[in-house]
Amino acid sequence: MATKISKSPWEPLNSSHISKVLKAAIFSRFLLLILTILWRSLLTPYDTSAPLNPTCLHNPSSFPPPLLPFLASAVENGVVWDSVYFVRIAQCGYEYEQYYAFLPLLPACIFAFSRTVFAPLVPLIGYRAVLALSGYFVCNVAFIFAAIYFYKLSVIILKDPNAALQASVLFCFNPASIFYSSIYSESLYALLSVGGCYYLISGSNNIAVLWLALSGFARSNGVLNAGYFGFQTMHQAYDAFSGKKRPFLALWIIISGALRCIIIFVPFIAFQAYGYYNMCLGRSSDEMRPWCKARIPLLYNYIQSHYWGVGFLRYFQFKQLPNFLLASPILSLAVCSIIYYVKSRPEIVRSLGFQASVEEKSSMEVIFSFQKSHRSNETQFSEEYSSRKQENHNLKLRKKITQGGDHAEGITVHGSSEKLGYTSAFILPFILHVGFMVATAFFVMHVQVATRFLSASPSLYWFASLILTSPGRSKKWGYMIWAYCCAYILLGSLLFSNFYPFT
Repeated sequence: MATKISKSPWEPLNSSHISKVLKAAIFSRFLLLILTILWRSLLTPYDTSAPLNPTCLHNPSSFPPPLLPFLASAVENGVVWDSVYFVRIAQCGYEYEQYYAFLPLLPACIFAFSRTVFAPLVPLIGYRAVLALSGYFVCNVAFIFAAIYFYKLSVIILKDPNAALQASVLFCFNPASIFYSSIYSESLYALLSVGGCYYLISGSNNIAVLWLALSGFARSNGVLNAGYFGFQTMHQAYDAFSGKKRPFLALWIIISGALRCIIIFVPFIAFQAYGYYNMCLGRSSDEMRPWCKARIPLLYNYIQSHYWGVGFLRYFQFKQLPNFLLASPILSLAVCSIIYYVKSRPEIVRSLGFQASVEEKSSMEVIFSFQKSHRSNETQFSEEYSSRKQENHNLKLRKKITQGGDHAEGITVHGSSEKLGYTSAFILPFILHVGFMVATAFFVMHVQVATRFLSASPSLYWFASLILTSPGRSKKWGYMIWAYCCAYILLGSLLFSNFYPFT
């Protein structure tokens, strides 16, 4: 009888580690809250317009003055930068064209909680403060669940509970932490993207499709998560056609994979259609905005270009050098993680995973084979034995870093050459994903946004975990990673909460 992933031999240890991850996630959220309150009370904000709240353009509603105006003001003062847009959309809907740059999942959650769980607080602190409180609740709770899913995904990928714990704790204190505690879409996106990858790797494709599709309702880059299903489909179809000699099965796999990718694209496309319906239909040619007349009327691209100056190489200006320096740590970590993997597994990268070893394909059947979890007891015993030895194997691999050895050299298990931990072929789709995002952040976007844009990429923390747990010279790099995270947490909570520019 097949044993499910959740019943692995590491399950008792996982429970203990999950508790530690949960504590780290909760502690990090309280730490950010305390720092934000501290900096807000000690310094004068650069912009004091946060409490301003004009009536909605459509269906304006009025509420009596709050009974606790001081508390209401304290909550509303934290609504800064993009948080203003999310709260405003939850209250009034999409009033202006530029609002459509902010996808609807977070505003919808804020609206739902403000009308249900936190509705009794409206007479005490007012409706806008309740909206803000709902936003803080949604984002911080979503982050805690994202950290738990991150650990579960890391255990499956790395097969090393200690490395997974190290990476998860690092995620809890990541350099973009201030955005995960504020009314931003980062927390919801991290939960849905990491959770979706966890269900995909676990073999629950339908749940994975749902979660990854919802990630496209949280952030526009959620559509990139379709690449995970594209990668899976490519390997499953090849296995069915070449290995099993079943062309009709390969065709079915391609069709079903394409449908899953389309489903992940649907939320973002539907939101663009919603914007077209509101902003373009029923208007004369003179009243239409320029993007309405385009062959492919993409509102999101127009807003990013017209209002924020986003475009290929448009940010390459000398005056933007400080922003490039601000983003350099996260970009450097991402590039180093990619280079290390490419040097460690050149044959896997060149072949897009098709040259993975038999052992890797066997243990990664959800990605590389259409066969699901019907395995023999002998295969299960072999995989459980390999999992128990994983930690020692990863230690040997880390020692090679400091000794300057061949990173691609495998660790022998029962006479087989098996790549483990961060050098596993399982990491490849995550490397491809982060590689595309790094190029986009550097060449197209406002580069300082890279800190939070890349902060939900699991491979960065897996690579950092490998560095942190490596003996010898790599320890100093581990200290630098933690120093970087702590410095950005302090700097971010200081600048962001007082309306100063920060990523």
